[in-house]
Amino acid sequence: MLHLTDVETGKQIFSSKTEFRISALKFHPTESNVFICGGFSPEVKAWDLRTSKVLRVYKAAVQQTLDILFLPEGREFLTSTDAVSRDSADRTIVAWDFQSAAKISNQIFHERYTCPSLTLHPKESVFVAQTNGNYMALFSAQRPYRINKKKRYEGHKVEGFAVGCEFSPDGTLLVTGSSDGKVFFYNYHTSRIIRTLSAHKEACVSAIFHPVLPSLLATCDWAGEIKIWQ
Repeated sequence: MLHLTDVETGKQIFSSKTEFRISALKFHPTESNVFICGGFSPEVKAWDLRTSKVLRVYKAAVQQTLDILFLPEGREFLTSTDAVSRDSADRTIVAWDFQSAAKISNQIFHERYTCPSLTLHPKESVFVAQTNGNYMALFSAQRPYRINKKKRYEGHKVEGFAVGCEFSPDGTLLVTGSSDGKVFFYNYHTSRIIRTLSAHKEACVSAIFHPVLPSLLATCDWAGEIKIWQ
């Protein structure tokens, strides 16, 4: 099911049933009534809240969409998938044209690892993909979305968990969870580890900066525990 709730009133504005379990959902960066969702299906769908109907369908030869990332201005977006077979380099990360639903590029990441999460730099035209190879890879956010082979953010562990990563609001830091319960802070420019936090006993699957107060960080683990850090 899809549910949209008004935060102030707590009322459900929109509710609809989908044919698949949803594991990723992102609002369009400039069109507030449009969002994209994907999950346990070869299809990703764009919905319009005003009509409660599907706008567009994006079809890929995959079993599951792991994450969705809109590129600046929302004309293009990326999906990461669970495809890891020998011939799956064309499906691990796929770039789509939002309006036409056409594939722009499917030759972005050639390592044989799935990418459970994607994150966009707040100021520069680059994005990072968390990989199950226990490192984060840096890519250009402009066509042809080339990987930066000189920078790799490694030291943390993913080990099959959907570990999230994110840039600090000023873009100088890259933070990620780790399957051993730690949080790692990397210098974006040098890709070196600045510090680590022993945050949780279970796998730390998300670490997110506060959008207004950059000194605050929220983390959560596989068991459902959430912590706020100063």
